[in-house]
Amino acid sequence: MTEIVTNDLPAPTTAYDVENAVLERYKAGAREAQPALCCPTEYEGGYLEGLPQEIIEKDYGCGDPTRYVKAGETVVDLGSGAGKNCYIIAQKVGSQGQVIGVDFNDEMLRLAKKYQDEIASKLGYNNVHFVKGKIQDLALNLDEVQRWLEKHPVTSIEGIGALEAECARLRVESPLISDNSVDVVISNCVLNLVRSQDKQQLFQEIYRVLKRGGRAVISDIVCDEDPTPAILNDPELWSGCIAGAFREDEFLEMFEQAGFYGIEILSRQEEPWQVIDGIEFRSLTVRAFKGKDGPCLERNQAVIYKGPWKQVLDDDGHTYERGQRMAVCDKTYKILTDANGPYHRDLVPVESYQNIPLEEAQAFDCQRTGIRHPQETKGLDYRVTVTNEGAACCAPESCC
Repeated sequence: MTEIVTNDLPAPTTAYDVENAVLERYKAGAREAQPALCCPTEYEGGYLEGLPQEIIEKDYGCGDPTRYVKAGETVVDLGSGAGKNCYIIAQKVGSQGQVIGVDFNDEMLRLAKKYQDEIASKLGYNNVHFVKGKIQDLALNLDEVQRWLEKHPVTSIEGIGALEAECARLRVESPLISDNSVDVVISNCVLNLVRSQDKQQLFQEIYRVLKRGGRAVISDIVCDEDPTPAILNDPELWSGCIAGAFREDEFLEMFEQAGFYGIEILSRQEEPWQVIDGIEFRSLTVRAFKGKDGPCLERNQAVIYKGPWKQVLDDDGHTYERGQRMAVCDKTYKILTDANGPYHRDLVPVESYQNIPLEEAQAFDCQRTGIRHPQETKGLDYRVTVTNEGAACCAPESCC
């Protein structure tokens, strides 16, 4: 843990200064390793063993979001830097998966691409693609913008308007990353580098590119209190992953406001990485899922919360009582019982005995009482009596 006390209040930092300070420091980090830019991190498995040492030394992070991806998935790495996380994920998703690294820094992109053919040869496949873009604007391909600027240099106010129109066209007609196209979005200590006024758009962009049921797994630096004005106005602390850190509780709220569900802290650094002006800064890894939007349809389904809490409350205000059959709509039922989702281990699914086709399902009454009577699930005409004479009802090892 490092403790720093700031004394003088620097001059206010403009939005341009923030972005430029980050860009220049990470350019330097591509030329020469800067250990102060990252927290010590242990990565799962032996995925670093085949990677060039230069990539390992010049890639900066604070957690390991790579451990939460699966074979065959399409993954986007926001702020991919030297490419270490991308090349780890390339091994995990395999030849049927894809990895897209997004970065704004030309020197980092050159470093990441430098060993691409060598690593692909070792793996036996090339499933990694690096692109230039801002992580808060994943629709805009900056290489395409650069090519347009070379043909149409901007030298007037009218030229600025033409550039803006071209950027708008590219976002729609040729997006860098399309809507609903990605299984997983990861990031390793990069979201805090985005200036404050762009952070809401950043979370909206993460949500936009994910498929329904997709997930974000983000490792970043958070703080336990709001940063002081001295911290916020220090360009060195912006580029050092400090000034732009999210307050811990607000970090999770950003996911919620963007529409995510199943928001969960996967890991939290016990001891702070740094303490500045009495404020603790530490690494946090969060996972969140996309897909709770859509109509609520009644198909007579229920779920039973196993416990141990007496009751729990979900992101949409639904209360689940321990041991009770709680009525849910079809959309919520699928979210809660999805084997790849965050909830299924805590709930018992109770499917309707009579299948109600989606096209015949009525709107679910969200104002109704939460508990569903068993006859709703079984049907009012349910009069089945089942006996199994001669069969033991208990296994030999049971106590009944």
